[in-house]
Amino acid sequence: MSEPAPRIQIAPSLLSADFGRLDEEIAAVHQAGADWVHLDVMDGRFVPNLTFGPPVVKRLAKRAGLVYDAHLMVLEADGLLGDFAEAGCHRVSIHAEACPHLHRSIQAIHGHGMKAGVALNPATPLSAIEWVVEELELVLLMSVNPGFGGQSYIPQVTRKVAELRALIERRGLAVPIQVDGGINTATIAEVAAAGATVFVAGTAVFGRPDYRGAIAELRRLAEAAAPSRSASPAAGRAAATR
Repeated sequence: MSEPAPRIQIAPSLLSADFGRLDEEIAAVHQAGADWVHLDVMDGRFVPNLTFGPPVVKRLAKRAGLVYDAHLMVLEADGLLGDFAEAGCHRVSIHAEACPHLHRSIQAIHGHGMKAGVALNPATPLSAIEWVVEELELVLLMSVNPGFGGQSYIPQVTRKVAELRALIERRGLAVPIQVDGGINTATIAEVAAAGATVFVAGTAVFGRPDYRGAIAELRRLAEAAAPSRSASPAAGRAAATR
């Protein structure tokens, strides 16, 4: 017996928004049908760029009805988790490459009342999360090298998505796969077909004059490509607890 593929989530990234009018940009993508707002937090150390931190997020994360999804591209993320929880983030993803005690960091995210994700750079193997995947509510696969928006999708990540989906299903889990980098109308279908369900889109949304049309088109392409999957008791139990 099969069930519909998990609901597709479109998460516009504020990295590509107009930083001079972020309040208006969040309102616009909310009204345009965005599911999440993706917050790319960079420290200039883990990645060669700086963006914003908890005070800015606290100022922005006031609009109800949106999930605020923070992607911490930073070293020493543990010390910031409480600040992001207080700022209003619902989800936080940390990088396996930047966390020497990954399981402890995941526990800390949960301890602050947020859902935990782990991000992997393109060259980082899936084995980096093999022993913590049961603790996660999200796995974020980078499909560009992190630090800058507007980069092209790395094609090899499609196979990585498929291998991660197979790993998750073998474990009987219901962990969503998020893909970040180069997602647009030319790439989203192949990534959805491989098993991703959450798509970070920067210039593919904020670079278009019609945000509603851009989000709707990305969602349509992903939903059309997403496979149906077999339901299992374990997967059903896992889904019910997320």
